[in-house]
Amino acid sequence: MHKNLKFIGWLAVAVLGALAISAIALNRGESISAMWFIAAAACVYAIAYRFYAAWIAAKVLMVDETRATPAERLDNGRDFIPTNKWVVFGHHFAAIAGPGPLIGPTLAAQFGYLPGTLWILIGAVLGGAVQDMVTLFFSTRRNARSLGQMARDEIGPIGGAAALIGTFMIMIILIAVLGLVVVNAMKHSPWATSTVAATIPIAMIVGFYMRNFRPGRVLEASTLGVVLLLLAVVSGGWVDHNPTLRSFFDHDGLPLAWMIIAYGFAAAVMPVWLLLAPRDYLSTFVKLGTVILLAVAIVILQPQVHMPAFTQFTDGTGPIFGGKLFPFVFITIACGAISGFHSLISSGTTPKLLTNERDIRMIGYGAMLLESFVAIMAMIAATVLEPGVFFAINSPAGVVGKEAVDAIAKINSWGFAVTVEQMNQLAKDMGESSLFARTGGAPSLAVGMASIFGSAFGKGMLAIWYHFAIMFEAIFILTTLDAGTRVGRFMLQDMLGNVWPKMGETSWMPSVIFTSGLVVAGWGYFLYIGVIDPNGGVNILWPLFGIANQMLAAIALCVGTGILVKSGKLKYAWITGLPLVWLVIITSTAAWQKIFSDDIRVGFFAAANDLASKLAAGALPPEKAAVAPQLIFNQQLDAYLTLFFVAVLWVVIIDMLYATYKYLAGKPVLPLSEVAHEPSRLVENWVRD
Repeated sequence: MHKNLKFIGWLAVAVLGALAISAIALNRGESISAMWFIAAAACVYAIAYRFYAAWIAAKVLMVDETRATPAERLDNGRDFIPTNKWVVFGHHFAAIAGPGPLIGPTLAAQFGYLPGTLWILIGAVLGGAVQDMVTLFFSTRRNARSLGQMARDEIGPIGGAAALIGTFMIMIILIAVLGLVVVNAMKHSPWATSTVAATIPIAMIVGFYMRNFRPGRVLEASTLGVVLLLLAVVSGGWVDHNPTLRSFFDHDGLPLAWMIIAYGFAAAVMPVWLLLAPRDYLSTFVKLGTVILLAVAIVILQPQVHMPAFTQFTDGTGPIFGGKLFPFVFITIACGAISGFHSLISSGTTPKLLTNERDIRMIGYGAMLLESFVAIMAMIAATVLEPGVFFAINSPAGVVGKEAVDAIAKINSWGFAVTVEQMNQLAKDMGESSLFARTGGAPSLAVGMASIFGSAFGKGMLAIWYHFAIMFEAIFILTTLDAGTRVGRFMLQDMLGNVWPKMGETSWMPSVIFTSGLVVAGWGYFLYIGVIDPNGGVNILWPLFGIANQMLAAIALCVGTGILVKSGKLKYAWITGLPLVWLVIITSTAAWQKIFSDDIRVGFFAAANDLASKLAAGALPPEKAAVAPQLIFNQQLDAYLTLFFVAVLWVVIIDMLYATYKYLAGKPVLPLSEVAHEPSRLVENWVRD
């Protein structure tokens, strides 16, 4: 009887999920309730976690809860520490949940709500969550080795070296995009800038409180941190309305970029307990709390999605970024469906805290599903806006014009109604001077979230809700920015340590300062070129970020596929092999178009050549002519970087295929680097010999 009830229950979940997806996919010509998106996501995630993830964990990976993990065997009280599974889940989610699930879906809404929503659901359960769980498992079985180390140990020195260098370069691009999103959200917004700035000392206060003032009083520190964060949002309004204080926080993009660069360097060299740990801890509360609150607000309000299922911009003429629906919806969504950055956290970081292998499914697969749910929330928040408002916020001035009247006329010509008065009133309601051309996705997402919160819990606080959403996004982003900078520093120290062993000592201060400076200079440069770009930087950096991030995911799936084959599990290699093939297709296609396309809004070289010819002909306005040489160089640099990333990916793929061929042909290959089984002494009911 009990088994029959469970069967009926899961059948009901499957039917509801099918109905919800059908409602989303088949609706045309009228608005649709956001509740269908929530229902579809909840049902798809539940079925995937209960059945697909459980099957992979039990039959393919064969997790062993009696086996000691590296956290137990190598426990040193510093890096390797057996940790409660819920704490590890929170740490892992805080580390992987950067701007991708927020910004990617928002930008991809340019194509309409349907393509991005379907890819978020399908890509997460078949690709992203599988990559995270498989990488976490294989790293745990190999003393928490990093992805690059596993590639070197399992595939070969050539593929391993390519993966190591490519991973580092991809990290640089990723961090630059994070900084650009924050800068565009804070530009000429004293309220947002003061609120985001306040999160830094708040994290440090919590760090001191937990370490020195009241050690062990975690609940007290958590309460203090959350109260101070909420106070920072409210006090931002006071700053915004005070003429004297306002001038201290009202900045153009470039000064804000230098501040972000200085912050990144400081965060990389500070003790981890002072800024990173408390920020991660606080961000987990804010991230999970806000996502849950947003879901509750959507259930209460049941808002209508006003963006059509498809827009005319699927042909590649979109104002936010150039490129057709295929392959750029997949490149743009990025982290909401599958993220290579996660493989850096799932290997080398989280495995050092994992107490038992049985928690790998919850942490590896489950945390990615939660991030995918964040992406669904972002898609809803972006598409409940009137399409005209969405495009007015996200379309760069270089496309629609600097003057509000010109921008409105351009957007109306696309068939999306919006007025200057409507935008001015919206900006006033949100506590901003203007919302035109606020590229990067963060402002429009904040407007959408504020609209939902305001309608559900009170419209009199729209400005508070908007800047709370900006703080929420900034905490998402800065958590990954400072952690990414530190991870990049560790990777660079590891590489330089092969030349000069002293540089490989992660605690040696000259090495810390030198490598941190190089990492920050690398991503700081790309942040700079994004800020000076008249089109807002998104059209240059986000496609490069998306391609690089998806290529990193392909590298992780390459490593996973190679290990599965060498482990005698060829018949199961499709679980990583199929998403790998798909990623190789979309990333190679996107890279080819970004390098060789004649469309100046798509091709890097085409854009550089077009700008060079206009500069030579004197056809550029003075302000654009001043930065044109830098923009030309940057477009060419992006093209060569894309070419480099493609080469790295194919070197790893070819090396993996060659190792697979040798294994299947019975020829010598590198031995599996999995450590020997040791029984765990932390398992319940363990009996001493």
